[in-house]
Amino acid sequence: MNLLFDSFWRAAAYCLHPRVVLLSLAPLVLMVGLAVGLGYFFWEPALDAVSATLASWDLVTSFVLWLEGIGLPGLKAALAPLVVVFVSTPVIVVVSLLMVAALMAPAILTLVAQRRFPTLERKHGGSVIAGVFGALGATLVALVALVLSIPLWLVPPLVLIVPPVIWGWLTYRVMSYDVLAEHASRDERRELMRRHRGSLFAIGVLTGYLGAAPSLVWVSGVMTVVLWPVLVPLAIWIYTLVFAFSALWFTHYALSALQALRAEPELLLMPGEGPSPTSLAPAEPAVHPSLPPAPAPHP
Repeated sequence: MNLLFDSFWRAAAYCLHPRVVLLSLAPLVLMVGLAVGLGYFFWEPALDAVSATLASWDLVTSFVLWLEGIGLPGLKAALAPLVVVFVSTPVIVVVSLLMVAALMAPAILTLVAQRRFPTLERKHGGSVIAGVFGALGATLVALVALVLSIPLWLVPPLVLIVPPVIWGWLTYRVMSYDVLAEHASRDERRELMRRHRGSLFAIGVLTGYLGAAPSLVWVSGVMTVVLWPVLVPLAIWIYTLVFAFSALWFTHYALSALQALRAEPELLLMPGEGPSPTSLAPAEPAVHPSLPPAPAPHP
Protein backbone atom coordinates (compact mmCIF):
# COMPACT_ATOMS: atom_id res chain seq x y z
CA MET A 1 0.00 0.00 0.00
CA ASN A 2 2.88 2.37 0.75
CA LEU A 3 4.25 1.73 -2.73
CA LEU A 4 0.86 2.54 -4.23
CA PHE A 5 0.61 5.95 -2.54
CA ASP A 6 4.28 6.78 -3.03
CA SER A 7 4.08 6.14 -6.77
CA PHE A 8 0.82 8.16 -6.92
CA TRP A 9 2.38 11.33 -5.49
CA ARG A 10 5.49 10.94 -7.62
CA ALA A 11 3.34 10.59 -10.74
CA ALA A 12 1.36 13.70 -9.82
CA ALA A 13 4.58 15.68 -9.36
CA TYR A 14 5.99 14.46 -12.68
CA CYS A 15 2.87 15.71 -14.49
CA LEU A 16 4.20 19.23 -13.89
CA HIS A 17 7.52 18.41 -15.54
CA PRO A 18 7.98 20.54 -18.69
CA ARG A 19 8.86 17.51 -20.80
CA VAL A 20 5.65 15.74 -19.83
CA VAL A 21 3.58 18.84 -20.61
CA LEU A 22 5.20 19.15 -24.03
CA LEU A 23 4.74 15.45 -24.73
CA SER A 24 1.02 15.77 -24.04
CA LEU A 25 0.66 18.20 -26.95
CA ALA A 26 1.51 15.60 -29.63
CA PRO A 27 -1.44 13.30 -28.91
CA LEU A 28 -3.59 16.42 -28.52
CA VAL A 29 -2.81 17.56 -32.05
CA LEU A 30 -3.52 14.10 -33.46
CA MET A 31 -6.73 13.69 -31.48
CA VAL A 32 -8.04 17.13 -32.45
CA GLY A 33 -7.36 16.34 -36.09
CA LEU A 34 -9.12 13.00 -35.74
CA ALA A 35 -12.12 14.51 -33.95
CA VAL A 36 -12.47 17.34 -36.47
CA GLY A 37 -12.13 14.95 -39.41
CA LEU A 38 -14.67 12.47 -38.08
CA GLY A 39 -17.00 15.30 -37.10
CA TYR A 40 -16.77 16.87 -40.55
CA PHE A 41 -17.56 13.65 -42.42
CA PHE A 42 -19.81 11.76 -40.00
CA TRP A 43 -21.47 14.24 -37.59
CA GLU A 44 -24.54 14.99 -39.70
CA PRO A 45 -25.11 11.38 -40.86
CA ALA A 46 -24.72 10.18 -37.27
CA LEU A 47 -27.24 12.77 -36.03
CA ASP A 48 -29.73 11.81 -38.74
CA ALA A 49 -29.37 8.11 -37.99
CA VAL A 50 -29.77 8.60 -34.24
CA SER A 51 -32.71 10.99 -34.69
CA ALA A 52 -34.50 8.48 -36.94
CA THR A 53 -33.86 5.69 -34.45
CA LEU A 54 -35.12 7.73 -31.51
CA ALA A 55 -38.22 8.79 -33.44
CA SER A 56 -39.11 5.12 -34.02
CA TRP A 57 -39.14 4.36 -30.29
CA ASP A 58 -42.45 4.93 -28.57
CA LEU A 59 -40.78 5.44 -25.21
CA VAL A 60 -38.63 8.26 -26.55
CA THR A 61 -41.65 9.84 -28.24
CA SER A 62 -43.53 9.82 -24.95
CA PHE A 63 -40.54 11.34 -23.21
CA VAL A 64 -40.33 14.14 -25.80
CA LEU A 65 -44.04 14.87 -25.42
CA TRP A 66 -43.56 15.02 -21.66
CA LEU A 67 -40.71 17.52 -22.10
CA GLU A 68 -42.90 19.67 -24.32
CA GLY A 69 -45.69 19.47 -21.75
CA ILE A 70 -43.49 20.88 -18.99
CA GLY A 71 -42.19 23.68 -21.20
CA LEU A 72 -38.85 22.22 -22.33
CA PRO A 73 -39.30 21.64 -26.06
CA GLY A 74 -35.73 22.67 -26.80
CA LEU A 75 -34.31 19.54 -25.16
CA LYS A 76 -35.67 17.44 -28.01
CA ALA A 77 -33.01 18.81 -30.33
CA ALA A 78 -30.30 17.99 -27.79
CA LEU A 79 -31.16 14.29 -27.46
CA ALA A 80 -29.50 13.12 -30.66
CA PRO A 81 -26.22 15.04 -30.09
CA LEU A 82 -26.07 13.73 -26.53
CA VAL A 83 -26.52 10.13 -27.69
CA VAL A 84 -23.83 10.53 -30.36
CA VAL A 85 -21.41 12.01 -27.83
CA PHE A 86 -22.33 9.39 -25.24
CA VAL A 87 -21.51 6.58 -27.66
CA SER A 88 -18.41 8.16 -29.19
CA THR A 89 -16.79 9.14 -25.89
CA PRO A 90 -15.51 5.58 -25.13
CA VAL A 91 -13.92 5.48 -28.58
CA ILE A 92 -12.17 8.79 -27.92
CA VAL A 93 -10.94 7.46 -24.58
CA VAL A 94 -9.58 4.25 -26.12
CA VAL A 95 -7.85 6.08 -28.96
CA SER A 96 -6.34 8.52 -26.45
CA LEU A 97 -4.96 5.59 -24.46
CA LEU A 98 -3.36 4.07 -27.56
CA MET A 99 -1.94 7.46 -28.56
CA VAL A 100 -0.34 7.88 -25.16
CA ALA A 101 0.95 4.30 -25.17
CA ALA A 102 2.51 4.79 -28.61
CA LEU A 103 3.84 8.35 -28.29
CA MET A 104 4.21 9.22 -24.61
CA ALA A 105 4.76 6.00 -22.68
CA PRO A 106 8.27 5.29 -24.06
CA ALA A 107 9.40 8.87 -23.40
CA ILE A 108 7.86 8.85 -19.91
CA LEU A 109 9.52 5.52 -19.15
CA THR A 110 12.90 6.91 -20.23
CA LEU A 111 12.40 10.05 -18.13
CA VAL A 112 11.53 8.15 -14.95
CA ALA A 113 14.25 5.54 -15.49
CA GLN A 114 16.95 8.18 -15.98
CA ARG A 115 15.92 10.25 -12.97
CA ARG A 116 15.04 7.53 -10.43
CA PHE A 117 16.47 4.21 -11.63
CA PRO A 118 19.68 4.95 -13.57
CA THR A 119 21.36 1.73 -12.35
CA LEU A 120 18.41 -0.60 -12.95
CA GLU A 121 19.50 -3.21 -15.48
CA ARG A 122 17.45 -3.50 -18.66
CA LYS A 123 16.82 -7.14 -19.51
CA HIS A 124 14.46 -6.54 -22.47
CA GLY A 125 11.95 -9.25 -21.62
CA GLY A 126 9.31 -7.91 -24.02
CA SER A 127 9.13 -6.74 -27.61
CA VAL A 128 7.38 -3.94 -29.46
CA ILE A 129 5.52 -6.38 -31.68
CA ALA A 130 4.19 -8.36 -28.73
CA GLY A 131 3.16 -5.10 -27.05
CA VAL A 132 1.31 -3.90 -30.15
CA PHE A 133 -0.57 -7.17 -30.62
CA GLY A 134 -1.34 -7.36 -26.92
CA ALA A 135 -2.66 -3.79 -26.91
CA LEU A 136 -4.80 -4.42 -29.99
CA GLY A 137 -6.24 -7.59 -28.51
CA ALA A 138 -7.03 -5.92 -25.19
CA THR A 139 -8.55 -2.94 -27.01
CA LEU A 140 -10.82 -5.20 -29.04
CA VAL A 141 -12.00 -6.95 -25.88
CA ALA A 142 -12.60 -3.61 -24.17
CA LEU A 143 -14.57 -2.20 -27.11
CA VAL A 144 -16.77 -5.29 -27.26
CA ALA A 145 -17.34 -5.06 -23.51
CA LEU A 146 -18.22 -1.36 -23.79
CA VAL A 147 -20.73 -1.97 -26.57
CA LEU A 148 -22.36 -4.89 -24.77
CA SER A 149 -22.55 -2.91 -21.53
CA ILE A 150 -24.29 0.15 -23.01
CA PRO A 151 -27.76 -0.97 -21.78
CA LEU A 152 -26.32 -1.16 -18.25
CA TRP A 153 -25.37 2.52 -18.47
CA LEU A 154 -29.05 3.42 -18.21
CA VAL A 155 -29.02 2.13 -14.62
CA PRO A 156 -27.69 5.02 -12.48
CA PRO A 157 -25.37 3.02 -10.17
CA LEU A 158 -23.92 0.87 -12.94
CA VAL A 159 -23.00 3.78 -15.19
CA LEU A 160 -20.60 4.87 -12.45
CA ILE A 161 -19.03 1.42 -12.20
CA VAL A 162 -19.03 -0.44 -15.52
CA PRO A 163 -17.23 2.01 -17.89
CA PRO A 164 -14.43 2.94 -15.44
CA VAL A 165 -13.83 -0.73 -14.67
CA ILE A 166 -13.55 -1.58 -18.38
CA TRP A 167 -11.27 1.39 -19.05
CA GLY A 168 -9.25 0.50 -15.98
CA TRP A 169 -8.81 -3.08 -17.14
CA LEU A 170 -7.61 -1.89 -20.55
CA THR A 171 -5.21 0.62 -18.99
CA TYR A 172 -3.88 -2.06 -16.66
CA ARG A 173 -3.23 -4.53 -19.48
CA VAL A 174 -1.59 -2.03 -21.85
CA MET A 175 0.48 -0.04 -19.38
CA SER A 176 1.70 -2.97 -17.28
CA TYR A 177 3.33 -4.59 -20.28
CA ASP A 178 4.76 -1.40 -21.74
CA VAL A 179 6.51 -0.19 -18.58
CA LEU A 180 8.07 -3.61 -17.84
CA ALA A 181 8.93 -4.77 -21.36
CA GLU A 182 12.33 -3.07 -21.46
CA HIS A 183 13.63 -3.43 -17.90
CA ALA A 184 12.18 -6.74 -16.68
CA SER A 185 12.89 -10.20 -17.98
CA ARG A 186 10.01 -12.41 -18.98
CA ASP A 187 10.06 -14.31 -15.69
CA GLU A 188 10.36 -11.09 -13.67
CA ARG A 189 7.40 -9.57 -15.47
CA ARG A 190 5.25 -12.62 -14.79
CA GLU A 191 6.27 -12.66 -11.13
CA LEU A 192 5.49 -8.96 -10.73
CA MET A 193 2.12 -9.39 -12.42
CA ARG A 194 1.36 -12.27 -10.06
CA ARG A 195 2.36 -10.37 -6.93
CA HIS A 196 0.96 -6.93 -7.80
CA ARG A 197 -2.01 -7.77 -10.00
CA GLY A 198 -4.48 -6.24 -7.54
CA SER A 199 -2.58 -2.98 -7.12
CA LEU A 200 -1.94 -2.59 -10.84
CA PHE A 201 -5.62 -3.21 -11.59
CA ALA A 202 -6.55 -0.66 -8.89
CA ILE A 203 -4.32 1.92 -10.58
CA GLY A 204 -6.09 1.21 -13.86
CA VAL A 205 -9.56 1.56 -12.34
CA LEU A 206 -8.70 4.77 -10.48
CA THR A 207 -7.31 6.34 -13.62
CA GLY A 208 -10.42 5.06 -15.41
CA TYR A 209 -12.52 7.14 -13.04
CA LEU A 210 -10.27 10.12 -13.68
CA GLY A 211 -10.75 9.58 -17.39
CA ALA A 212 -14.52 9.73 -17.00
CA ALA A 213 -14.41 13.21 -15.46
CA PRO A 214 -13.56 15.12 -18.68
CA SER A 215 -16.79 13.79 -20.24
CA LEU A 216 -18.57 16.69 -18.55
CA VAL A 217 -16.42 19.12 -20.50
CA TRP A 218 -17.05 17.14 -23.69
CA VAL A 219 -20.82 17.20 -23.24
CA SER A 220 -20.73 20.90 -22.38
CA GLY A 221 -18.97 21.56 -25.67
CA VAL A 222 -21.82 19.88 -27.55
CA MET A 223 -24.63 21.58 -25.64
CA THR A 224 -22.92 24.99 -25.84
CA VAL A 225 -22.37 25.20 -29.58
CA VAL A 226 -20.53 28.50 -29.40
CA LEU A 227 -17.83 27.09 -27.11
CA TRP A 228 -17.57 23.73 -28.87
CA PRO A 229 -14.26 24.51 -30.68
CA VAL A 230 -12.66 25.34 -27.31
CA LEU A 231 -14.24 22.89 -24.87
CA VAL A 232 -13.91 19.74 -26.96
CA PRO A 233 -10.12 20.10 -27.55
CA LEU A 234 -9.81 20.97 -23.86
CA ALA A 235 -11.57 17.73 -22.96
CA ILE A 236 -9.28 15.76 -25.28
CA TRP A 237 -6.22 17.36 -23.71
CA ILE A 238 -7.52 16.47 -20.25
CA TYR A 239 -7.95 12.89 -21.43
CA THR A 240 -4.34 12.94 -22.63
CA LEU A 241 -3.06 14.29 -19.32
CA VAL A 242 -5.05 11.69 -17.40
CA PHE A 243 -3.49 8.90 -19.39
CA ALA A 244 -0.06 10.52 -19.10
CA PHE A 245 -0.57 10.49 -15.33
CA SER A 246 -1.60 6.85 -15.65
CA ALA A 247 1.62 6.04 -17.52
CA LEU A 248 3.66 7.84 -14.85
CA TRP A 249 1.85 6.03 -12.04
CA PHE A 250 2.37 2.62 -13.63
CA THR A 251 6.02 3.41 -14.39
CA HIS A 252 6.90 4.55 -10.87
CA TYR A 253 5.05 1.61 -9.32
CA ALA A 254 6.34 -1.10 -11.65
CA LEU A 255 9.99 -0.04 -11.66
CA SER A 256 9.99 0.35 -7.87
CA ALA A 257 8.50 -3.13 -7.54
CA LEU A 258 11.07 -4.52 -9.97
CA GLN A 259 13.91 -2.94 -8.01
CA ALA A 260 12.55 -4.44 -4.79
CA LEU A 261 12.21 -7.85 -6.44
CA ARG A 262 15.84 -7.85 -7.54
CA ALA A 263 16.96 -6.82 -4.07
CA GLU A 264 15.45 -9.95 -2.53
CA PRO A 265 18.00 -12.67 -1.57
CA GLU A 266 18.05 -15.63 -3.89
CA LEU A 267 17.33 -19.03 -2.36
CA LEU A 268 19.87 -21.78 -2.95
CA LEU A 269 17.18 -24.44 -2.91
CA MET A 270 13.72 -23.81 -4.21
CA PRO A 271 10.79 -25.32 -2.27
CA GLY A 272 10.25 -28.95 -3.20
CA GLU A 273 13.80 -29.46 -4.43
CA GLY A 274 16.11 -31.89 -2.72
CA PRO A 275 19.86 -31.71 -2.42
CA SER A 276 21.85 -32.18 -5.57
CA PRO A 277 23.33 -35.63 -6.37
CA THR A 278 26.84 -34.32 -5.83
CA SER A 279 25.98 -33.32 -2.30
CA LEU A 280 24.98 -36.92 -1.54
CA ALA A 281 28.35 -38.39 -2.65
CA PRO A 282 30.62 -39.50 0.23
CA ALA A 283 33.39 -37.06 1.00
CA GLU A 284 36.94 -38.22 0.46
CA PRO A 285 38.87 -38.82 3.73
CA ALA A 286 41.25 -36.09 4.61
CA VAL A 287 44.96 -36.99 4.71
CA HIS A 288 47.19 -35.35 7.27
CA PRO A 289 50.21 -33.81 5.51
CA SER A 290 52.71 -35.32 8.04
CA LEU A 291 51.52 -38.91 7.63
CA PRO A 292 52.73 -41.15 4.82
CA PRO A 293 50.17 -42.24 2.32
CA ALA A 294 48.40 -45.50 2.99
CA PRO A 295 49.95 -48.52 1.27
CA ALA A 296 48.22 -49.79 -1.74
CA PRO A 297 46.37 -53.08 -1.25
CA HIS A 298 48.04 -56.24 -2.57
CA PRO A 299 46.49 -57.74 -5.64
